Amino acid sequence: MSTPPSTPHRWITTPLTAALLRGALDLEDTVHGVLPHRLPAWARAQYADPQLASAESQPSGVRLTFRTTATALELDTLPTKRAYAGAPPRPDGVYDLLVDGRPAGRATASTGNTVIVDMATGAAEHRPGPVATIRFADLPGGDKDIEIWLPHNETTELVALRTDAPVEPAPDRGRPVWLHHGSSISHGSDAASPSAIWPALAARLGGAELINLGLAGSALLDPFTARTLRDTPADLISLKIGINLVNTDAMRLRAFTPAVHGFLDTIREGHPTTPLLLVSPILCPIHEDTPGPSAPDLSRLSTGQLTFVAMGDAAETAGGKLTLNVVRRELARIVEQRSADDPHLHHLDGRALYGSADADELPLPDQLHPDAATHRLMGERFAALAFAADGPFGARRPGGAARHPRT
Repeated sequence: MSTPPSTPHRWITTPLTAALLRGALDLEDTVHGVLPHRLPAWARAQYADPQLASAESQPSGVRLTFRTTATALELDTLPTKRAYAGAPPRPDGVYDLLVDGRPAGRATASTGNTVIVDMATGAAEHRPGPVATIRFADLPGGDKDIEIWLPHNETTELVALRTDAPVEPAPDRGRPVWLHHGSSISHGSDAASPSAIWPALAARLGGAELINLGLAGSALLDPFTARTLRDTPADLISLKIGINLVNTDAMRLRAFTPAVHGFLDTIREGHPTTPLLLVSPILCPIHEDTPGPSAPDLSRLSTGQLTFVAMGDAAETAGGKLTLNVVRRELARIVEQRSADDPHLHHLDGRALYGSADADELPLPDQLHPDAATHRLMGERFAALAFAADGPFGARRPGGAARHPRT
């Protein structure tokens, strides 16, 4: 937890610009300051889904990054928190401080806006709240790289940055840029903190700069997402596809196959030879052979235990409904077919990251999302499989082919 400075400081206020941010694709000016987005404005104009609007504005993988000799800093933010009617309050989002790449502190913001969601009706009520200030003090002296990883599960407007010494954008260290897209699991649901979501852990272990397009509930093969991936500079790309298509019951097998091909075709327009790893779903017992949709078990909500159940019928797979096993088989087949002409396309069965043996030891607490320990396990396994010398990302260690997007 952060602590207030022990002595007064002569604060320097630094404008919050894209030059100090990594992992965001757009920066919106607001009444209070700036709001990082993970989808560009043109993409946001192509949907009217409040779930996706909330997910892309939650800065999963987004971090303030700068070089400074400062020993104390303050960051004013305006979070927007989500709560569920009838359920206990959710924990406040976490801000992780890293100094020269090593964990050095953690803070939370207890104030801010709140959106109250009624899980039974889908209705949402917005309650405004005040700006919060987080503080980190007693930082080591001398020049150092500072990273503040913003909460992965709270929309976060950045209001002001104050330090007791000047700051400048952190230099490019030449690490490959890894662009990842996935569901709420990649977004970081139920991870302990923003730098502990599995893609962040894997990026740190693999020596990569992460751009995380994990979009909770919204990995649905949307064309605007494919075009965003196409247009974002990257040295490495991975796509974790399947669970949202099943648990939203968004499409049948007839539509799924050409949609995957079209998604890959679009990405390849901008990244024709970039290593591209297609990852199928991790184990999720309720949807292995039972189609969606999935729905919250409202009978347990008042206890603080949000859990999900599968609402489909296994017999419906004969008519083309998707299950995770159907998705895995089809993704493997698509990669095998396409890789004959695309040697840079690779496949990873998601159960190599979390499978049946893991479910016995680390069951999914809400039947859909991994807990903090499982995020660590998945991050370590992904790094070992993808970033290994003989892995799909191991042979591509460029010295600057891609650069961090600057909005």
